[in-house]
Amino acid sequence: MLRYVVRRLLLLVPILLGVSILIFFWIRALPGNPATALLGERSTPELVKEYRQRYGLDRPIPVQYWKYVKNTLKGDLGTSISSRRTVTYEIKQRFPATIELAVAAMIIAVCLGIPLGFLAAKRHGGLFDHLTLIGSLLGISIPIFFLAIILKYLFAVKWQWLPSVGRADVLSDAKHPTNFYVLDALIERDWSALWDTIKHLVLPGIALGSIPLAVITRITRAAVLDVQNEDYVRTARAKGLAPLTVDRRHVLRNAMLPVSTIIGLQTGLLLSGAVLTETVFAYPGMGSWLRDAIFNSDYPVLQGGILFLAIVFVLVNLLVDISYAIINPRIRYS
Repeated sequence: MLRYVVRRLLLLVPILLGVSILIFFWIRALPGNPATALLGERSTPELVKEYRQRYGLDRPIPVQYWKYVKNTLKGDLGTSISSRRTVTYEIKQRFPATIELAVAAMIIAVCLGIPLGFLAAKRHGGLFDHLTLIGSLLGISIPIFFLAIILKYLFAVKWQWLPSVGRADVLSDAKHPTNFYVLDALIERDWSALWDTIKHLVLPGIALGSIPLAVITRITRAAVLDVQNEDYVRTARAKGLAPLTVDRRHVLRNAMLPVSTIIGLQTGLLLSGAVLTETVFAYPGMGSWLRDAIFNSDYPVLQGGILFLAIVFVLVNLLVDISYAIINPRIRYS
């Protein structure tokens, strides 16, 4: 197992090198330039020239890329052209918000998707099974931004049950030493701040978790249908084991292998930033940050932010592979 993990970590080097090359040249192929985007109406040829010289944008592309690689290896992801803050600082401010939103979405998706898929498989061909399939199809088909707007209108505007924007109330004076609002509220034992943070997570969490919920439901259903007809399941039933014991020990545990793969992939995708959800709910996470960087042609933010998310995605997939051996002891890596 250790050798497998080390080998996978070493494979990160060529993967991230390739990602950095793609990111670097893709960003510079975007229309417009950061000088014009930032200066706006004040833009003049002289100011644009001075701006490009200051940030090294007038140098040849290979020279810019080599400088970018050297700085990245030193841990320097650059400085945002728009905010003048380092990209590392911006990530520290934004990524905790994305983690909280992704975790909230996956909690909703996993806690509902696995039971729904399991029950649908146990009632294969029945009314509940058909309703589950229809619901999962709708969950995959409805665009996230459309669902988010509907949720926002009903629960925030019409009924006024939940807040519609941000991570916390604008008048909140809660302390955030780690920038994980839920964790900070627990550390400070500020229960009003905790409740406020949870309320702000509900609507974007439901909207963001709709697709993972549908996918997990369908995969769980298919996996349970496949496993419950295996010989070892029939043997367990023939030995007289209780149905609940058979389902828990033999059916559900073995069916979790493909489900864990989907959960890991979906978590990696959500941690990459939910642009549409964060835009609708004005949520200050990685997705809205990168969206603003695209509009402002903020090269350092795009380069550093996307590279950081690529590392996160690869590491999440590594954790999923390792979890296989935990879920199913028959699987071993060498």
